[in-house]
Amino acid sequence: MPRAVRLSQMERKAIEVIRKAGEKGILQSELWKILGTDSREGSRIAIRLEKKGLINREPAVYAGKRTFKLTLIKREGRKVSIENVKGCPCFTCPNLTRCGEGQNITPIKCEKLTDWIMKNIMERGK
Repeated sequence: MPRAVRLSQMERKAIEVIRKAGEKGILQSELWKILGTDSREGSRIAIRLEKKGLINREPAVYAGKRTFKLTLIKREGRKVSIENVKGCPCFTCPNLTRCGEGQNITPIKCEKLTDWIMKNIMERGK
């Protein structure tokens, strides 16, 4: 199962631009113009997104200059559905606002959440 990936605000904007470009993709040189940044920062953003496994960067030549074509990596798997989270104890937990990383109450230590996850894993394995 893929881990959650943290993205900066600029990376999220870049992903949205690349997503809107669709299967044809977008040139890296166009991306940084749309984002309102320079080529150096645009390259860094694209490289970070590639390292995070979110986009493909393919070498390309446009108007006689080297650049990259950026496309979103398609994620295979189940569609997002309310059924995937139905019954999750977090939604009705009285400690939800006090639960989180660095807190006394965390999802990692929550027995109810662990039981729910294990139950779902067992049911899907049938």
